[in-house]
Amino acid sequence: MEKRKKLQRSWMLYDFGNSAFATTIMAAVLPVYYSSVAASGLEEGLATSYWGYSQSISVLIVAVLAPILGAISDFSASKKKFLQFFAFMGIIASILLFFVGEGDYILASVLFIVGSIGFSGANIFYDGFLPEIAGEDDIDRISSGGFAFGYIGGGLLLAVNIVMILNPGWFGLADTAMASRVSFVTVGVWWLVFSIPLIKNIKEEKKVFVKRNQSYISTGFSRVGSTFKEIRQYKQAAIFLLAFWLYNDGISTIIRMATVYGSEIGIASNDLILALLITQFVGIPFTFFFGWLATKITAKKALNITLFVYLGIVIIGYFMNSSLHFYILAFCVGLVQGGAQSLSRSIFGRMVPADKHAEFFGFYGISSKFAAVIGPFMFAFVGQITGNSRLGIISLVVFFIVGIILLRFVDIEKGVQEAIKATEPEGEVRVKPR
Repeated sequence: MEKRKKLQRSWMLYDFGNSAFATTIMAAVLPVYYSSVAASGLEEGLATSYWGYSQSISVLIVAVLAPILGAISDFSASKKKFLQFFAFMGIIASILLFFVGEGDYILASVLFIVGSIGFSGANIFYDGFLPEIAGEDDIDRISSGGFAFGYIGGGLLLAVNIVMILNPGWFGLADTAMASRVSFVTVGVWWLVFSIPLIKNIKEEKKVFVKRNQSYISTGFSRVGSTFKEIRQYKQAAIFLLAFWLYNDGISTIIRMATVYGSEIGIASNDLILALLITQFVGIPFTFFFGWLATKITAKKALNITLFVYLGIVIIGYFMNSSLHFYILAFCVGLVQGGAQSLSRSIFGRMVPADKHAEFFGFYGISSKFAAVIGPFMFAFVGQITGNSRLGIISLVVFFIVGIILLRFVDIEKGVQEAIKATEPEGEVRVKPR
């Protein structure tokens, strides 16, 4: 039991470390630095569009890789090795962002894309370990705990970086730009340090060796095809993935584009970064809250609550025109962001066959990554064509509404039974999900 708890703590600490990339680089500091320094020679609207395209390119690459990596991981029993490889890719790219100076928007985009591939690629294998370290009785709690630890870790480092950016002299730094560059290095170091417990303690599940007559890449592509056909046999999991693809498009776009959108409509950089810090720390208790709420009203009902709140956020965001509005919306996002993500992961984890964790989480990854391609691209395209991104924001309403409708047709209990039947056709075990 103690060994299991140690594994769970190590798993959650990884989220504590790598979430610094999501907060400092993806959401808060780099978007502002990109617009004001790296792309300083471009028109403001064009800089926002280029940032959106960088987001889309990065997630498109991960979306293509996700199911292949998941299939290879299951075949070779090497989730841990792949997690390490992609984590180090993200860590190194984060540190190299220090060398991005004025006008270096291409270098900034390239390093951001490489870092995002590392961040998202590692998360595929990180998520794949969840059903191995948690049982049916605690999977919601552990999944929510991972996101909560992520909020704490990402928020703590972001707070330090904000102080450093607002007061560079306290740290012996020349100016705000240098402080921003140093903050990128801190992300890489933070991520590395808190990856060590997971890398040290997690063990790959032993699997029967199967002789290969193809390369891993060929095997990966062939298994992707077979998994695509197979996943359609799990009706409830397939419906859930489609719903997740849609509503996650909206969530991903809000996370990735909020700062540049706020900057475009005239909100001060310091207000943008501080508001995102509020999101982090509001998210800590409310991620735990939704994990608890799932045990009382079911995970599906709790997830629906978060999506309706997001729907309201998008509508209000269309009319946003002041720093106060941005602070309010940042607070509201903090209420539901961790809950929506952790509950989605644990719901899907219940419906995954026991011997196909990484392979099916690869499809979970591709659904979320392809979703994240469309939203930022639409945002960037509409902004570039019209010169105003408000219409791009309001278009997200469609993704949330259709996602909520599809989620109504998901029967989690049937999904669990479909997964059990696939691995234990004659089994007597019957598990009622919360």
